[in-house]
Amino acid sequence: MARIDLDLAHSYKPNPKEDGDYALLPLKMSFVDGGAYALLGPSGCGKTTMLNIMSGLLVPSHGTVKFDGQDMTRATPQARNIAQVFQFPVIYDTMTVAENLAFPLKNRKVPENVIQQRVGQIAEMLEMSHQLNMRAAGLAADQKQKISLGRGLVRPDVSAVLFDEPLTVIDPHLKWQLRRKLKQIHHELKLTLIYVTHDQVEALTFADQVVVMTRGKAVQVGSADALFERPAHTFVGHFIGSPGMNFLPVQARAGQLVVNGQPLGDAGRVLPDGELQLGIRPEYLAIATNNDARGLPATVVQVQDIGTYVLVTCRAGKQTLKARLAPDAVIPATGASVRLKVLGAHTCFYANEELVE
Repeated sequence: MARIDLDLAHSYKPNPKEDGDYALLPLKMSFVDGGAYALLGPSGCGKTTMLNIMSGLLVPSHGTVKFDGQDMTRATPQARNIAQVFQFPVIYDTMTVAENLAFPLKNRKVPENVIQQRVGQIAEMLEMSHQLNMRAAGLAADQKQKISLGRGLVRPDVSAVLFDEPLTVIDPHLKWQLRRKLKQIHHELKLTLIYVTHDQVEALTFADQVVVMTRGKAVQVGSADALFERPAHTFVGHFIGSPGMNFLPVQARAGQLVVNGQPLGDAGRVLPDGELQLGIRPEYLAIATNNDARGLPATVVQVQDIGTYVLVTCRAGKQTLKARLAPDAVIPATGASVRLKVLGAHTCFYANEELVE
């Protein structure tokens, strides 16, 4: 296992001149030995590019990649001692499950007794002990991908195991089970795991630290709690959560806030004067009736009973805001006039898309 330090940028164009020319904008980032990380973001944001640079499949156009302080920028994947698991199963159909799991160890001439012990350990973790003598060709796609996962995990001396959206082919009802299993394996084996996904549920349930990416930039690295409670960038607020964070343009003057020309009240904190974005999660947006003079005047335009919660969509001027309420809360009717309590301990403010601390 290794600490991985990135100080780089990457462009697939020979002479990049502007931000849009870069697949990865300049970044400095470290992945500590034994950590569980997720690279999270939409398609095309640079996740797989970063993963391939770490594995050695791609050389960055600018900067360095270091493993435990040693420059490995141009080293091969073999020299880096990396294991990588891809979207789709990469296995040998003519081999048994046991032979597939043992293959990376046999290539490194590991003693047979160690191979058997390690294969047995990984198979047990993946709940495949009863399938060790079965040929891989006869298995379903999700079972084949479990073999791919096992082959990535079987080597105890790897610098890191890199996963590139490994649950794409897995049936939805099995995904939760495998995410939980990977988390358990990480705790038991203490391997450095880096997991690429566009699914926030996968990222937040698997990783201790999540790297949120957009447009080739890592905009925040943090725990699930930090990403939810204090998004460092408006994209994080929008991308994390279901639904994402509400945003409202406000003007700040000496700590007082104005929305649509109407006073909203005291922000309760020091803010820079000028145009800002107020951000509040639907979970923290409180709704009062029009009998309460405080808050932002709005009209309820939709009420959706989701089962575990009720989603109330309101319109305040040109802005749409969503509140996520408990089923036993007082639910306003569609068309009702309400007041939205947007100021509180969980309210965030943003200038130029960045969080105002």
